Amino acid sequence: MSHDRSTCLFCKIADGLIPSTRVYEDDEFVAFRDIRPAAQTHVLIIPREHIPTLADCGENEAPLLGRMFVLVARLARELGVSYTGGETGYRTVVNTGPGGGQEVYHLHAHLLAGPRPWQRMG
Repeated sequence: MSHDRSTCLFCKIADGLIPSTRVYEDDEFVAFRDIRPAAQTHVLIIPREHIPTLADCGENEAPLLGRMFVLVARLARELGVSYTGGETGYRTVVNTGPGGGQEVYHLHAHLLAGPRPWQRMG
């Protein structure tokens, strides 16, 4: 797996070089539907900044990570999968490194929701 921005799949998606089904974008983040969804709702949220893994984050990235997870909650509401009591809700996953199941080395969060069983993500 490449950890380099010039060959990063998600950087190319963020830059519009590879098509995606976007559900959100701004100057800092892009969110798009996973091309191999593991659940009825499966959205990837990525920072435009190339950060290979969560393990590469430190105190300087804390504000970005906070905004990223606030965006996850906002998208869950907008997509109609937010936790509203009872059996509702969604799952947020950040895979880190090969042992954590990371496939693309660009920090990203998975937003998963819908009827189970899901295809991947445990």
